[in-house]
Amino acid sequence: MRVAIQTYGTRGDVQPYIALASGLMSRGHEVQLAGPEQFSSMACEYKIPFVPLPGSMLALIDTPEGRSALASGKGFSAGFKLLQHVRPMMRQLLDAEWSALQQFAPHVIVHHPKSIASPHIAEALGVPSILASPLPGFTPTSYFPSPMLPFSNLGPLNKASHTLAIKGAELIFGKLIRQWRTTSLHLSKHRTASSFPSRTLYAYSRHVVPVPPDWGSDVLVSGYWFVDSSAWQPTEPLAAFLGDGDPPVYIGFGSMPGLDPAKLTNLVMESLAMTGKRGILATGGGALSAGATSPNIHIIASAPHDRVFPRVSGVIHHGGAGTTAAALRAGKPSAICPFFGDQPFWAKRIASLGAGPKPLERKKLSAHDLALAIKAMDSDAVQRKADEIGTAIRKEDGIKAAVAFIEAALVADNIA
Repeated sequence: MRVAIQTYGTRGDVQPYIALASGLMSRGHEVQLAGPEQFSSMACEYKIPFVPLPGSMLALIDTPEGRSALASGKGFSAGFKLLQHVRPMMRQLLDAEWSALQQFAPHVIVHHPKSIASPHIAEALGVPSILASPLPGFTPTSYFPSPMLPFSNLGPLNKASHTLAIKGAELIFGKLIRQWRTTSLHLSKHRTASSFPSRTLYAYSRHVVPVPPDWGSDVLVSGYWFVDSSAWQPTEPLAAFLGDGDPPVYIGFGSMPGLDPAKLTNLVMESLAMTGKRGILATGGGALSAGATSPNIHIIASAPHDRVFPRVSGVIHHGGAGTTAAALRAGKPSAICPFFGDQPFWAKRIASLGAGPKPLERKKLSAHDLALAIKAMDSDAVQRKADEIGTAIRKEDGIKAAVAFIEAALVADNIA
């Protein structure tokens, strides 16, 4: 069967879908993955057929406007502050996705929530679509509110709150989508039942977010979708640092841009000195500076989490879904300093599970706060809880479960 996978976003929004594509291909399915052009080389590395989509919206994060929005925003509000810049780019992205899917002629479209084109294209092509999300929030439940909202519980309003995510694209881009449906897809301007996903896949562990009892069989929490880096080897300096003393703390903020990298790096170094800990600092998207020096720290641009995290004592990070998952699988505590999007949700979830301290406040962050977080990660109770969750996650096979779910859907829809 021909399975199209559509995704958009930063590395954590792309890497799991590479894992899913690989799992589907191993079962003999023909797969095409479409994602931001910035990840073409990553897809090539894993031999995944890849269609590059315009990366202008992703690049926006590292512009002055993007950094300003991140500095002043919290949760999903940073994204709303960038809407005036995003709207002109959206039509180009919709057309690029339509072109990619027309040429591939898939039997089913599996798509990230950020691929807002996919359900409409599925309607135009007359094929089913499956929503595949790295976080909950797209299936109503009375057991917790939408992760898009900064509340732990809204009681009787929990179920209604999920409408925000489910209809978010229509609320924000409604006029554009209606125009695009009529001019490019030659559909009616309003959605029909066939433009909604027939099933939903959640690519996280039920040990991290329990499955609500009010979800049906058309929803699966499969477990995480990991890509392992078996061929990677640390540089000699990194290998020497890892082997020379107690396990260090890993500090990295993924793709997040530098709001004030020198200040944040100094805070990190002060906190490590206060606790007597060694640290690996990953500069990544620029949140940390590469200029700092100390015998107790080692600076890298990046490294595969699956190879480095098992060798550290704890992880300080931004709370991206992928980084959070990797730390949990390694059985390591997390101290999360969220920037935007779903990161506050994962920060609160880690603290609720007891696998790390309460979320760190980025705007008020101090070396003292970081030192307390490092000490909290070193506590026996937090270490035990992180190890317990890691053991449970390592027993799951999220890719196998997801592939089986997709194959069963094709059979049920008389496609296979």
